Amino acid sequence: MIEVRNPYNGEVVGTVPRSGAADVDAACRTAEAALRRDDFPQHARAEVLERAADLLADRIESFARTITLESGKPIRTAKAEAQRAVDTLTFSAAEARTLAGHMVPMEASAAGAGRIGFVLRVPVGVVAAITPFNFPLNLVAHKLGPAIAAGCPVVLKPATATPLSAFALVELLEEAGLPEDWITIVAGRGDEVGDALVTHPVPALVSFTGSPAVGWRIRSLAPHKKVSLELGSNSPLIVEPDADFTTIAAKVKVAGFSHAGQSCISTQRIFVHRNAKPEFERVLSEAVESLVVGDPMEEATDVGPLISEAEAKRVLDWVEEAVGQGARLLAGGRMEDGLLLPTVVADAPLDVDLCAREVFGPVVVVLGYDSFDQALELANRSDFGLHAGVFTNDLDKALLAARTLEFGGVLINEVPTYRADQQPYGGVKQSGNTREGPHYAVREMTDLRFVMF
Repeated sequence: MIEVRNPYNGEVVGTVPRSGAADVDAACRTAEAALRRDDFPQHARAEVLERAADLLADRIESFARTITLESGKPIRTAKAEAQRAVDTLTFSAAEARTLAGHMVPMEASAAGAGRIGFVLRVPVGVVAAITPFNFPLNLVAHKLGPAIAAGCPVVLKPATATPLSAFALVELLEEAGLPEDWITIVAGRGDEVGDALVTHPVPALVSFTGSPAVGWRIRSLAPHKKVSLELGSNSPLIVEPDADFTTIAAKVKVAGFSHAGQSCISTQRIFVHRNAKPEFERVLSEAVESLVVGDPMEEATDVGPLISEAEAKRVLDWVEEAVGQGARLLAGGRMEDGLLLPTVVADAPLDVDLCAREVFGPVVVVLGYDSFDQALELANRSDFGLHAGVFTNDLDKALLAARTLEFGGVLINEVPTYRADQQPYGGVKQSGNTREGPHYAVREMTDLRFVMF
């Protein structure tokens, strides 16, 4: 068995079966048989998703508690995640209701005269879904909901540290009427379970959310499969001097530190015009120092633990490295009662880990720029390209940013950490190769089949 421990106090909060390669094979064969059975039509899939959304809406508190116990996410943030998962299932149900192909204008050419052509969307096949620890419910819903809508059985590998929410969600889906063989969970380490699942001949598509190193390795292991990767980033935020610093600081207070910064679109690099930078640093530092750090089960808590002590040490090492190379520490930068305090660093060299890599911790870095063009260039100076945010009252600059920033999403007068579950979500460069959100994921999980009469 796998013991699931609370990151805040180390207590065991649950156990799940540990799977191995033989279990992966059995799960894949089960999913393959479910696909071939062809007795779960589109309207039935929509009904299951609709019922599941209703059931989950009635159990927000219970699911939020599970999220908090296994991940250390503050309970208020966990409730928000559970509510978002309701939306994800609801939008997936809408896709199941409306998924259709399209007509092809055959007679638009002489070669097509007298012919009728149309395109069907058919399930791509069995989906191998691999999910991370930081959103143990909603990111699982983002795999399972669209797969059900598309008609694809799933073999799911949740994060080893946080599998309880995934098991609970699958049980809820079965309660809503999902066939019991439609989703099988295999829990275990990547080298024990993940590789076996990715390389197994049955899954036609691998959908992975997690770190770039693991994601691109998966891509290399499955060169002949569809591999959808949603990976990390070091999200930039550009702040023009005409923006409202108090509003921005209040947003960054959440965007950089929610779930201790453990989000792939957590605000990390903040570029502020040099003339306004001292004032912005003051306002932001005051906002960050007001965050409540402590027991994630307490309603008042804003920031809880990182997923492990090792991760907390790594993030702190990155902060100390930046300070050792000339960066200024404006807030935090130390452990207190076993928790890493929310940290603000200014003027870190661009090549240190704190700027160049994904920190995945409660840290933001404030950097200066002299012109808007320079700010855009600095934001683009990254191996990642998931989300970028820009605060400005100048429409021309906003449109220039939308055209220039090399990211999957450019958010005007919003932090890059914002995400609506129905939007196309994904990145470029090292941040991935797909778009999630039920409407877009369903299309990843279906193939086009041309039919002609």
